[in-house]
Amino acid sequence: MTRPGGQWRNWGRSAHVQPQRGEHPNSTDAERRAVQAAARRGLTVKAVGAGHSFTGIAVAPGVLLDLRELTGVVRVDRERGRVTLRAGTRLHEIPALVAGYSLAMQNLGDIDRQTIAGAISTGTHGTGAGFGGIATQVVGAVLVTADGELLTVDEEHDPDLLPAVALGLGALGVLVEVTLQCVPAFVLHAVDAPGPLADVLDSLPERVADADHFEFYWFPHTEVGLTKTNTRLPKTAPRHPLPRMGRWVDEELLSNGVYSVVCAAGTAVPAVVPPFSRLAVRLTGDREYTDWSHRVFTQHRGVRFREMEYGLAAENVRGAFDRLRALIEERRWRISFPVEVRFAAADDLWLSTAHGRATGYIAVHRYWRENPTDYFEAVEQIMLECGGRPHWGKMHTLDAAALRELYPRFDDFVALRDRLDPTRMFENAYLRRVLGE
Repeated sequence: MTRPGGQWRNWGRSAHVQPQRGEHPNSTDAERRAVQAAARRGLTVKAVGAGHSFTGIAVAPGVLLDLRELTGVVRVDRERGRVTLRAGTRLHEIPALVAGYSLAMQNLGDIDRQTIAGAISTGTHGTGAGFGGIATQVVGAVLVTADGELLTVDEEHDPDLLPAVALGLGALGVLVEVTLQCVPAFVLHAVDAPGPLADVLDSLPERVADADHFEFYWFPHTEVGLTKTNTRLPKTAPRHPLPRMGRWVDEELLSNGVYSVVCAAGTAVPAVVPPFSRLAVRLTGDREYTDWSHRVFTQHRGVRFREMEYGLAAENVRGAFDRLRALIEERRWRISFPVEVRFAAADDLWLSTAHGRATGYIAVHRYWRENPTDYFEAVEQIMLECGGRPHWGKMHTLDAAALRELYPRFDDFVALRDRLDPTRMFENAYLRRVLGE
């Protein structure tokens, strides 16, 4: 299934490569053959999903394995509520695939364009103090290792490896199948409400603890916090979805159409950013509705951007956020994208940003045509001083020496990598930087 290729670029246009070879496997056997052929030629291999990582984690200078044809359900364990998916299945496809079994994913982020393999491999997460990232829903996986053989990891096969394989950065092999522990289908009652930023920050611990899912956005140059509070309800609860036209106005016309124009204008004339931000918090972020969980968790993001996100011990979020606000004011930057604050439960995954601690996330963004370097590097310094860990799929500058100090199981992961990929078939420049030579 070899096809002539051109230059590969990620969604955020922050990484690109001209691979030596492109493969589009549509089966497990085809994926194995592609890895074995690459080994014979001495080429490296990287699997690519939707390209929604902002780092170079999916850059494939050797063989690019495009997983777009490796999709769909492999099997369903109705009794235990488990669904096995092919690795290239997109998150937005999963609700329809599991709806017939009255199942749903326990939690989702606000973007659902990623493949399931890419989402778990980079530590993608949603929000909710009682819920882990998407990788914590993984109860089994099958991957092709460097020798072209299949490795199955689940509760019956090498269960001690699951905390590494579930969030493996693509460094341990190429995922073929992922088994998720799903939950009974449910709906969410959503309340989006603006409020004085000072009040939101002062009551942050209570808001996080009292809600199933809580997050807030802050547009720089304003004093408003745009809060999102979601309450889980059984699937039998009455649904009151957003009117189609109202949703289109909020999420397409304003949040994508008008916002895209303003971001482009702000690149040329930064002075337009503060008044638009103040207008935006008056026009958006005030609505209440109840709908199926995936329709509440996710939104369409049409404006291209670049992002950096750090996970902090939850109790450090307020201090880091206050320092971020002061930084923007001090540097007199004009930032058109909001800052996003979310939360997640502690977990035991070896390379999870929430490993061993309840976690709060602070994410900063810049329009893709703007240079994010000064902003991101200054924010990163604050996050590091507050004990932060960078999201693996979002922009950061850390290397293996720095990351080893942040992850208690870092050396265990590297040792497993040495065992499964001793020749570094699945390596690229990003993995060399973050995991070491």
